Amino acid sequence: MSTCATASRDLDEPLAGTAATATTWLLLEQPGPWGAKALTSSHLDAGLGAALEAAAKDTGVRIALIRRPGPHADSHSPVERQVYAAHVRPDGAWLHSAVITDPARLLDLDFAALGRGEAGSFDAELAGAEHTGAPLALVCTNGKRDRCCALLGRPLATELAAAGASGTWEITHLGGHRFSPTLLVLPYGYAYGRLDAAAVKEVLTAVGDGRIVTDGCRGNSAWDRPGQAAELAVRTTVGEQRAGALSVVSSDVEAGEDGEDAAPQWQITVAHRDGRAWAVTVAQGAARPARPESCGGALGTPGRMDVVAVRELAGV
Repeated sequence: MSTCATASRDLDEPLAGTAATATTWLLLEQPGPWGAKALTSSHLDAGLGAALEAAAKDTGVRIALIRRPGPHADSHSPVERQVYAAHVRPDGAWLHSAVITDPARLLDLDFAALGRGEAGSFDAELAGAEHTGAPLALVCTNGKRDRCCALLGRPLATELAAAGASGTWEITHLGGHRFSPTLLVLPYGYAYGRLDAAAVKEVLTAVGDGRIVTDGCRGNSAWDRPGQAAELAVRTTVGEQRAGALSVVSSDVEAGEDGEDAAPQWQITVAHRDGRAWAVTVAQGAARPARPESCGGALGTPGRMDVVAVRELAGV
C-alpha cells in the first residue's frame, strides 16, 4: 500500500527544518476519539476548544490533546486529567505538570506569559509544579488527519508504553504526516520522524542525560524552519550534543541568487553558550519529484530547507 510516508521515505526527503513551531506547548489529556481538528472535534466541549484556540492565537503557545496509548474509551464523567506546559527555548526551557478535573480552567491561564516562558499562571491557576518524571515522548496517532499517523504512530506508541517508557502519550497533531511516525520529545522540544521504538528509546535516554540525538531529528520547535535546519547543522558539524547549548540569535532573509523570483535564502547566526558563533546559510528548495504531502492529497513539491554553508565566526 502506497502512503505519503512511504513516498517520502523512498525519496529520502530531508527531515531537518520540518518541525511544527511553538515556543510553548500546552497539552491536555482528553480521552475518547479525536477528529481531524481535535480541539473542536473530540469529546472536549467544542466551544471550549474554540475559546482555547482563540486564547492561544499569536502567543507562541501551541495547544494539543493527549491520551495514553491503548483503548480510548471516554466515560463522559468528570475525571482527573493530566496537563503539561513546556517552554522550549534553550535559554529558559522548563516542563511543568498539573492535574485538573475541569478543562475550562485552562482559560484562566495567561497565554501571552506562557509564550514568553513564564510559568507563574500555570502553577498558580492549576496548582502546577515542575515535572520530575521521565521525559515525554508524544507520538502523533491522529488517523483522522492522516492515516499514516494511525498506521505508524499507534504501534510505536503502544510498543514504547509496553517497554516501560512511562512518559509515552499519543498526541493529536505535530504536522508532517509524511514523516510518520512523528513525535515530540519534552522537555527540550525537539521533534523526530521515521524512528522505530529502539531509536526512540535512545533519544529518551539521551534526553534524560541532557543530550540531543540528531539522527531522525526534524528540529527544535522554538525556531522557525530555517532556524531549525541551521541549529541542527551546527550540532552535526561540531558534534555538540548538550541540550540548551545552541540558540538561533538572528535570521536575515534575502532573495535567492537568481533574482526576486527565486526561492529565498537565510543568513542565520547560531550561538553557543560558551561564546562561539556560526554563520549558517539556508536556502529554501523544493522536494522533487512531486509527492503527496498527505494521504489522499494531490502531488506537490513541498518546501525543504537546504543548508548551503556553515562558517564559524571569528572573534565573537
